[in-house]
Amino acid sequence: MASSYSTDLKLELMVTGENSGTWGDKTNTNLNLLQQAIAGYEAISIAGGAQTTALAMTDATISNARNAVIKLTGTITGNQIVTIPNGIEKTYIISNGTTGAFTVEFKTVSGTGVTFATDDKGVKLLFSDGTDVVDTQLGVTTDPAGSDTEIQFNNAGAFGASSNLTWDGTNVQVGATGEVRFADTDNSNYIGLKAAGTVSSNQTFVLPTADGAADEFLKTDGSGNLSFSAVSGGTSWQAVKTTGFTAVAGEGYFCDTSSGAFTATLPATPTLGDEVTLVDYAGTFDTNNLTVGRNSENIQGSAADLTVSIERAGLTLVYSGSTYGWLLKDK
Repeated sequence: MASSYSTDLKLELMVTGENSGTWGDKTNTNLNLLQQAIAGYEAISIAGGAQTTALAMTDATISNARNAVIKLTGTITGNQIVTIPNGIEKTYIISNGTTGAFTVEFKTVSGTGVTFATDDKGVKLLFSDGTDVVDTQLGVTTDPAGSDTEIQFNNAGAFGASSNLTWDGTNVQVGATGEVRFADTDNSNYIGLKAAGTVSSNQTFVLPTADGAADEFLKTDGSGNLSFSAVSGGTSWQAVKTTGFTAVAGEGYFCDTSSGAFTATLPATPTLGDEVTLVDYAGTFDTNNLTVGRNSENIQGSAADLTVSIERAGLTLVYSGSTYGWLLKDK
């Protein structure tokens, strides 16, 4: 009686008394096939437009559908289908290593399968039951402490038995004023963030796209958009100025006109509450005037520069908006 072949891995099943003199070679072939099924890896290109790529598993032959790990590669320009023969019962680790925003489906020839989304270039642990290919969803696990808390990393749903942590496919929500906790290196302590006890309406805060400068803080525009800003209030005093310059909001300047008059130009595109302070350093504003350049904004409601001609004058201008512009706060 001739040998037959197993259904799943196509191993040669030898009959007692058969294959005299070749039994060892056939056994070694079977062992190699088992090794391929248990630990085999192969990268298979499926590059190209929409198509079906058929993987094969033939009797007593090394074939790509028998591999334990299969990496699909290549640049794809259309949705792909990769098939394995019907009737095979086997587990697979499939890595979608393709480039291109198209789906890749892994299935049996006649049954259903599992699809990698257009942006899913990950790895899936799958099994074929002989009819269909099924996703094991290995991300679903039970808490070893026996609390029935489950974590799942599939398309959407609840992360826990109490549904206190949910995911709708885009957003993760922590319910009932629960905290998002960031643990330290040994998990002994953490920093937590949580919502207030009662919130009248939904509120989302959008973080800045880049870091701010040193000593700046996060502020909101009233619509949930956060940005970094310098601390207002207080004056950052600068070195003595002896020639013309452009002022910066929040700064104070000692102006020395003893060598000649010059202009201190106010900041461009100021915002409400910006302040600039100017002081007569050498007591010479009366002989060599200081001009305060308006930089396209009004000063005291007038579209004209301000001339300071009083000895030992000191003044602070605060920006009030486009109508009246810079107003004298102190003089």
